[in-house]
Amino acid sequence: MVIHRDYRLSSDSIVKVFDDRIEFYNPGRLPDSISVEDLLSNNYKSTPRNKMIADFCKSIGLIEKYGSGIRRIVEYFKDAQLPRPEFRNISDGFMVTVFARKDVNVSVNVPDDPDNVPDKVPDDLNNRMDKIVFVIGQNNEILLQELADIFKVSKRTIRRDIEKLKLEGKLKRVGGEKTGHWEITR
Repeated sequence: MVIHRDYRLSSDSIVKVFDDRIEFYNPGRLPDSISVEDLLSNNYKSTPRNKMIADFCKSIGLIEKYGSGIRRIVEYFKDAQLPRPEFRNISDGFMVTVFARKDVNVSVNVPDDPDNVPDKVPDDLNNRMDKIVFVIGQNNEILLQELADIFKVSKRTIRRDIEKLKLEGKLKRVGGEKTGHWEITR
C-alpha cells in the first residue's frame, strides 16, 4: 500500500476486516490508461507512481519486479482455492477486497466424552467446556466464531464459556482476538 498510494491526496489508506472479507483501500485511482480488466489480463505497462519508494523496496527484496503484484495475488488465491479478489476504482482511490472461502467446513469431530482432553482440565467443567478445551488443544489459534460454529451456539455463549475458563485459570489468550493463540494453563 505504501508504494501505490497517491501522497498528494489527504485521505488515509484503510484496511477493514469483516467476517467474510477484508477490504484494502488506498488513495489514488488507477491511471486513466489502465483499467481493472487490463490489470487482470496483464495487458498494461507498469509505471510506478512512487518510483523512489518502489526502487528502494525492490532493492531490499520486498518486491520482485514492477507490475507483477496483481498477477501474483490472483495466482496465490487460485492456488489456495480462494475466491478471486475484487479490484476496483472507488472514489479517489483503489480498493482490493479479498473474500473468505465460502465452502469452509468448520466442523470438528469432537467426541461426546473426549478422553483426549488434556490432564490439566478438571472433571467439574461442563461438557461443552471440556469440548472447547479439547478443540483448543487441537488448534490453539481457533477463533471464537469458529468455536461457535462448531458447537452450534452463539459467539456470546462461547465467549461466556471462555471467560469462565479464564477466570478459573484454566485457559488464557496470548495476543489479540484475530492474531493471538490460546494456552491451556492447568
